[in-house]
Amino acid sequence: MSSRIRTVAKPGSTRVNRTGAWRSFRPVFVHEQCNKCGICAMYCPDGVVVKTPEGFYIPDYDYCKGCGICAEECPKKAIRMVLEEK
Repeated sequence: MSSRIRTVAKPGSTRVNRTGAWRSFRPVFVHEQCNKCGICAMYCPDGVVVKTPEGFYIPDYDYCKGCGICAEECPKKAIRMVLEEK
């Protein structure tokens, strides 16, 4: 066996590969409850939650996996996970 370190040149990532098609749940952001803190964006493991010009945060559904971390971490509970419509 070789003792060389092997790396993946370009790992799969939701930033490059669309993943939203197989999602079971999707986050719905309720802006009326949002305090614009950005914690959802900080905790998103794939970096798909982005800030709008108005200061709110929204997910890019083409790349969101629906993991629910954003909803779990939101201090205002302004993100609801809903069943994905097919």
